[in-house]
Amino acid sequence: MLNEPTIEKLRALRLDGMASAFLEQQKDPGFAELSFDERYGLLVDAEALHRENKRMRRYLDEAKLKLRQACIEGIDYPARRELDKAVVRQLATCRWVSERQNVVITGPTGVGKTYVACALAQQACSKGHRTLYRRASRFFDELHLARADGSYARLLKKLMKIEVLIIDDWGSSKVDDEQRRDMMEILDDRYSEASTILTSQLPVGKWHDHLADPNNADVICERILHNAHKLVLKGPSRRKEAATEK
Repeated sequence: MLNEPTIEKLRALRLDGMASAFLEQQKDPGFAELSFDERYGLLVDAEALHRENKRMRRYLDEAKLKLRQACIEGIDYPARRELDKAVVRQLATCRWVSERQNVVITGPTGVGKTYVACALAQQACSKGHRTLYRRASRFFDELHLARADGSYARLLKKLMKIEVLIIDDWGSSKVDDEQRRDMMEILDDRYSEASTILTSQLPVGKWHDHLADPNNADVICERILHNAHKLVLKGPSRRKEAATEK
């Protein structure tokens, strides 16, 4: 095949999308009717799309989302949930990420807070934003171990490179002094610099009492809530409903 050297060179240059598209053009006689500029433009488009998809897959792998299959299209809007579709549609643009704003999702257990958070994170990945999911309890354990082995500053620096940090199920257990300090450090670093998605069973009005330290509570609440989009999910547990239907 006369085109094999060209394919090999494209692969060597890591132009895999272009190489695959070039092979497809050779198989389809219809492409012969196009001009050189048109065919070349299609090859460039194929390479750009290939790289975009590859980047999205890498970002999704790095994000370690609890619900990787979650997506904006999969969110439903029953009346009792009181979730505004227009608000979700606006968040789906990811303008809030570009403007370094936060999203706070509250509601009782089982109403789908984690799904909505992961759907927004998946959308952020598709728009080219680096994302990381952490369940609050394990996140604080990770930070505690980093303090112990001397890697705490390095971990904070790594977190600052994440454009969207999801802290899931915050407030489900009592916080100690170290966890308050960790939360304050992270939110203070990210304030006006990067976005955070925080989910919690606790209504926002109870956060101050939960933190049990007026000074730190003021800082933490101000840093996360000042520029946050607040979603309050209502209704019965969706998990219990699904189990009943089975």
